[in-house]
Amino acid sequence: MPKFLKNKFLIITIIFAVWMVFIDDNSLLLHRELNKEKEAKLNEIEHYKEEYRKDQSAIKELSKQNGLEKFAREEYYMKRDNEDIYIIEYQDSLKTKNNE
Repeated sequence: MPKFLKNKFLIITIIFAVWMVFIDDNSLLLHRELNKEKEAKLNEIEHYKEEYRKDQSAIKELSKQNGLEKFAREEYYMKRDNEDIYIIEYQDSLKTKNNE
């Protein structure tokens, strides 16, 4: 048997290291997974903060009278009583089987 394997302090240290890295409830592998999860959640929080800012600016724009009218005209094709609306669709904007 090699001499370094007879050293009980080295054997105990190796067993302790293996225990802490792989087996323990607070293992390094578990901490690595939790850190990845934490980063994903932080990225998700940033994404939703950005969406919130976009929504706030859209609400601010829609709170104006002309902004609301513009939205209604563009999205729902609403019109005044004395107006006619013509919708022009270009060939490349139409959905076909090739470009779906």
